[in-house]
Amino acid sequence: MKSNDKNFIQRLQRQQEDALEFIVDKYLPLIKGITYKILSQVENEGAIEECINDIFLSIWNNSKKFHGDSTDFKKWICAIAKFKAIDYYRKSSKKVEFTSDYMDLNPEKSVEDQLIMVENKTELIKLLNILEPMDRDIFIMKFFLGLNTEDISKKLGLTNTAIDNRIYRGKKKLNSKATNLNLGGSIL
Repeated sequence: MKSNDKNFIQRLQRQQEDALEFIVDKYLPLIKGITYKILSQVENEGAIEECINDIFLSIWNNSKKFHGDSTDFKKWICAIAKFKAIDYYRKSSKKVEFTSDYMDLNPEKSVEDQLIMVENKTELIKLLNILEPMDRDIFIMKFFLGLNTEDISKKLGLTNTAIDNRIYRGKKKLNSKATNLNLGGSIL
């Protein structure tokens, strides 16, 4: 028996390899789209491919935890893809490498200014880690991925006002923490 639209979830939960092949064939474009959207700024094809493989491995390993139909399954794998890609983004942003490609060699800015700018980005990432996971996700979506408040509210199931309030309180928390660490004025 081969996997199809009606039986692939049950076959996946029984660890039938053809179900994984079916899922890869059917959902790879969706998974790639989510992963590239989040990790495109990393500019590391190897990390993107590794993340995609890790997503399918997570789907395989956690398939018994899934309960629902194919519509719920699609939502479930999208959530796995989103959070895996965000994890990869966080890991890669912690490993900031100083290469000439990374720095925009601009005659108006000295090398020292550019290094300070890179250090400020690194500090900002460290500061984001003090936020609650929900607030951190909102900040990543808003300021790193460029999503608007309405899109974030739809993805997280919160109202626009709740998102705006979390951003406001998060900025205050980050700015006070930055002041305490003598990082200079306002961060955001």
